[in-house]
Amino acid sequence: MPRSTVVVALQRTQSDRDERGDMAAEVAAGFSEPLPSIPSKYFYDDRGSRLFEEITRLPEYYQTRTEEGILESVAPRVVAKVGPSELVELGSGASRKVRILLDAMTAARRLEACVLFDINEGDVRESVARLAQLHPEAEIRGVVGDFMTDLAALGPGGGRLLAFLGSTIGNLHPTDVPPFLRRIASVLESGDGFLLGVDLVKDVARVEAAYNDSAGVTAEFNRNILRVLNDRLGADFEPDAFEHVAFYDVDNAWIEMRLRATKPMRVRIPAAAVDRELGAGDEIRTEISCKYTRASLEALLAGTGLAITDWFTDSERLFAVALLGRRRRPAQA
Repeated sequence: MPRSTVVVALQRTQSDRDERGDMAAEVAAGFSEPLPSIPSKYFYDDRGSRLFEEITRLPEYYQTRTEEGILESVAPRVVAKVGPSELVELGSGASRKVRILLDAMTAARRLEACVLFDINEGDVRESVARLAQLHPEAEIRGVVGDFMTDLAALGPGGGRLLAFLGSTIGNLHPTDVPPFLRRIASVLESGDGFLLGVDLVKDVARVEAAYNDSAGVTAEFNRNILRVLNDRLGADFEPDAFEHVAFYDVDNAWIEMRLRATKPMRVRIPAAAVDRELGAGDEIRTEISCKYTRASLEALLAGTGLAITDWFTDSERLFAVALLGRRRRPAQA
């Protein structure tokens, strides 16, 4: 089917005005703290998404190729166990890995529908068009929204495999994980599956190298979040006046990414009513990326309605893909 004939089915959960309002409120809250912060979801404008795709192909960045290898090995088993007719991917980005699952569902003659859910409309639009060409037998649609707040846009489950890959769950603070997982459970029915990609605790040097690549792509990706604030909120950041910082916090088992001012400056973000002085060496936190063990992940599942049914890892134990399902309610007496 020629690309020009593909009609992209796209749903936005908010207007552009409301999205900007929410962004301004979140940025204002982040800059009210002693260590200012910017939510990492705002990395992903079109340029940020392209930079991240470049990161995933770097030699230091083991996560993507390792997770893809696991998925290629286990996708048929997952599809056989869950028996889904609909695939949903949260934080879909360029949707490379979802194709592995779609191919497995097609081979099993199960595929009827696919939903791509992401904050960046450009990624969703392109991916929906591409997958509609590859799978004309299925209904392919996109949802542009924030998976932390807008999951209700998915509608009720039933025959659903929901995928949250790329260790994106690591970008959530651990205290935010249980309520997020409860919301996940709310859009799944008994028998549905939740496929979760998790970066594992490992050698510090190995994990730090993945966020400090020798080509400097991650540094440029990190600085791009300031360009997003300039474009969306009228900020006056000089991105090149910040250096990239990424380090592993052993106590919290997470990578922390920051931007460090290289000179004194005054930062204004008009839409967020931010006017702040930064000294040389002052930092802004842009991301955490939590690393898990099976035990530390399971500790966050209590009360969420979800339980791990299968745990798949690579031979080096760098990464895991967990299959979760709804916990069975005890039989009524």
